[in-house]
Amino acid sequence: MAVTAPSSATLPSAAASRTGAAAVTAALLLLVACFALVDITQGTASVGAPEVWKALTGRSDPSDASVVIASRLPRMAAGLLVGAVLGMAGAALQAVSRNVLASPDTLAVNAGSYLALGLAAVSGVSLPLLASSGVAFVGGLAAAAVVLGLSGLGAGTVRLVLAGSALTLGLTALTEGLLLLFPQQTEGLFAWNQGSISQNGFDGVLQMAPIGLLGLVGLLLVARRVDALALGDDAARGLGVPVRSTRVTAVVLAAMLSAAAVTLAGPIGFVGLCAPALVRPLVRRVRGFSRARAGLPVAGLVGAALVLGSDVLLRAIVPADTAVAVPTGVVTSLVGAVFLIAMATRARDTAGAAAADRLRIRSRAVFLTTTAVLVAVLVGVTIAAVLLGDSKLLLGDVMNWAQGRAGQTVSFILDSRVPRVLAALLAGAALALAGTLVQAVTRNPLAEPATLGVSGGGALGAVLLVTTVPLAGSWSVAGAAFVGAAISSVVVFGLAARGGFQQNRLVLVGFGVDTGTAVLISLLIVLTDPFNATKALTWLSGSTYGRTLPDVAPLAAVLAVGVVTAALRRTELDLLSLDEDTPRLLGLGVARGRLGFLVLSVLLSATAVAAAGTIGFVGLVAPHAARALVGRQHARVLPVAVLLGAVLVCTADLAGRTVIAPAQLGAGMMTAVIGTPYFLYLLVRSRR
Repeated sequence: MAVTAPSSATLPSAAASRTGAAAVTAALLLLVACFALVDITQGTASVGAPEVWKALTGRSDPSDASVVIASRLPRMAAGLLVGAVLGMAGAALQAVSRNVLASPDTLAVNAGSYLALGLAAVSGVSLPLLASSGVAFVGGLAAAAVVLGLSGLGAGTVRLVLAGSALTLGLTALTEGLLLLFPQQTEGLFAWNQGSISQNGFDGVLQMAPIGLLGLVGLLLVARRVDALALGDDAARGLGVPVRSTRVTAVVLAAMLSAAAVTLAGPIGFVGLCAPALVRPLVRRVRGFSRARAGLPVAGLVGAALVLGSDVLLRAIVPADTAVAVPTGVVTSLVGAVFLIAMATRARDTAGAAAADRLRIRSRAVFLTTTAVLVAVLVGVTIAAVLLGDSKLLLGDVMNWAQGRAGQTVSFILDSRVPRVLAALLAGAALALAGTLVQAVTRNPLAEPATLGVSGGGALGAVLLVTTVPLAGSWSVAGAAFVGAAISSVVVFGLAARGGFQQNRLVLVGFGVDTGTAVLISLLIVLTDPFNATKALTWLSGSTYGRTLPDVAPLAAVLAVGVVTAALRRTELDLLSLDEDTPRLLGLGVARGRLGFLVLSVLLSATAVAAAGTIGFVGLVAPHAARALVGRQHARVLPVAVLLGAVLVCTADLAGRTVIAPAQLGAGMMTAVIGTPYFLYLLVRSRR
């Protein structure tokens, strides 16, 4: 058989590809080296480049050498290691899942590690760094397995992030509950969760470096199989590649790399998402990077450049004394949120949009019975919420208080407890109504104020005012929350409208905006004084603690307007929830009607956030449960959803302040624990 020699065009092309790959790699190495050199010259001590050089050559003062050797060099080395392992972990996860949005953040790996370390801390066992890495690895791997199992590999970019974001919310709520219940055992865990590469010596870097090297070697050994997976499962099996074992191996190795980074520096957000995204344009120009053996190390270099570059940027634009308090993870998370939003607007949801449900009609008797039962439950929960707490009361005490004949102790208890109960009831009703409106006009069953970033924007506006003007009144906080919610909703709905509101892209863009607002809130809390920080953190947990009747007044007024408006326009909601064509055929202005309902939902969400903090998933669970109980006619869905929302938040608030009294858990944490399983169930059902 004759052997055909390579064409003259093939050899120069391959040589050019190798030359281009070498040039790009050299440029990346030079960039990382420049960032590293600049990073070791930055800090609070007056030790500049000349002093650093003398310290490295052994000719400096002992104090300068101590600063460089014990602090700055370990910080730089940690940045290199953390960025490299996260970049490679993200590249591996995206390759095996065939999903450009897969990363340790979107797969809830960091949240799983956070919860695992929190449980270890609560146990009271003091673990060495290496054992802590093992605990973080187990937690992160378990979370990634749940997300990948729920979303399906290669089934859709959006579905994976939806599952990951929901699981992250639930796991984080559980961990924050542990922080409140066991403050001494978990001391320092909250600060660790912000992500910082600052180190005290080389011990941590030296212990985690072998784990990173082991993970890299393992990924390189399975690189050829990972390349085959890019062709599709059937094609890979045809080439003799064990698809399942290859995928499991790569996910385990990626989780191990992420665990090493999390143990060393805490969650440094979104490096695993951004680094592979920056490598992809290089792959299109340099074919040598298309293979995993070359692409993984390059992603590691880009990750290292991202972490060190973020640290350099932070210390360059923020005063040195302040920069010490701002974690590096805040900067990378903010950049990652922008990346996620940009990618979400371009990503195609291969799972497709959900088809519009039929307008099921239940009997009037079912509706009346359901409403009567919910009213009875609401009355019972309200009475229990007024009577129970760190101090138990009787109905006679409440009657005496209402008539102005109660004692000083009873009056003090009820003067503080009744506004809390009202805040929980009204906030739950407002969030449920807002979720019902959003789901109707977008025809997206996964849409609600929290997952769309509207609640996050409202929280950012309120926290900004609370941390800068501590004496601001309730109406001022409500106004600031509305401005923040309005800005975030304009961004979310504006970016998602291009793909159609019924697309899951709406929720994904909202998740990106919510992530960005959470980062900015963390930055505000870090930079403000401790008193304002404590006040903001308590409020953010969805707690009704310290609420007064003036705090509830704005929410009551907005809720009344919202209920009346929605009731009068219930038929229009029915038509908008069907499709685009039917309302137009009947002469309705679809764009104007949709805008009006969205503005009303933003107003409801903002005032609820101002009155009771951030409470998630109520706007998701209540409308779904209402439609399941009484059908899809909004004349029946609206009152049932409002009642369900009020019952849910009031029950969560009651449980949070009675189960572990005198300690308390915010209602937002309780609803996150309830709502996360339901959200994941909806994803599984829609997948089927």
